[in-house]
Amino acid sequence: MRLSLATALPTMFALLAPVAFAQPAVDDARRLYNRTDYRGALSLLQKLHVQSGSSLELSGRCRFFIGDYKAAIDDLEKAAHAEPGLSDHWLWLGRAWGRRAETSVFFLAVKYASETRRNLEQAVKLDPANIEAVNDLISFYLDAPGFLGGGLDRAAALASTMRKLDPVEYQYALSQISIHEKNFDAAEGQLRKAVELAPRRVNRLVDLARFLAGRGKLRESDALFDQAAAIDPNDKRLLFGRAETFIKGKRNLGVARQSLEAYLLSTLTPDDPSREEARKLIQRASSGGGSGD
Repeated sequence: MRLSLATALPTMFALLAPVAFAQPAVDDARRLYNRTDYRGALSLLQKLHVQSGSSLELSGRCRFFIGDYKAAIDDLEKAAHAEPGLSDHWLWLGRAWGRRAETSVFFLAVKYASETRRNLEQAVKLDPANIEAVNDLISFYLDAPGFLGGGLDRAAALASTMRKLDPVEYQYALSQISIHEKNFDAAEGQLRKAVELAPRRVNRLVDLARFLAGRGKLRESDALFDQAAAIDPNDKRLLFGRAETFIKGKRNLGVARQSLEAYLLSTLTPDDPSREEARKLIQRASSGGGSGD
């Protein structure tokens, strides 16, 4: 039986509707995710008729940030297998396994940590220029014991791959290795080199300022915070980092509270410390910075 065009069109549109409306829903969910409304984003994603790799990854990220690591892994594994060539899918899968390892009993933590390494290594293999994946894998190599695939030699070898790709990030990676080795003089030199290479990168100025404060070099630390503020006084990394540094040092607590209040008024993203962390710091500032160090 031959269908007329008038009969066929409604049927065709009904079949295409889930595909046609899937992307706007994912975009709306991503906007909520970027504003740290993870439950709101999940609510939209769960209404999708068609789940893509990108929607599954976004769902996994949302579940990661609300602390449901098992469900996050389920979504992220589906995303990684749907789009196996995308480095970020494997990065977030590795992160989810890592958090699950941190919150599990020992014999399970060992298994989950192995999954963490495997997925982070896959993320770096797929895209050696994925700096977040490289930094996460370096951190894993530094923190994990040898029987789980950790080791300074592996961390150093991976850091060396960043030398030409991003010399600033290379210096930062070297500093983390030096700190792990308790070679603080070397770490200071590497953080200074990162600032020298990128004097207007606020995050690197803040990294050095925080490090120097920890070594008792308060005057220079404060000067670096001021230098960062001259570039962008509202930079969230500056607002939070300076406040946390002052509170840990039990000094300039009024300035610290003001910075955190400005931070709380900012539009935060998943890459930023949470509002809960900021509020805890304000409580510490109010009590003289005496707890949580």
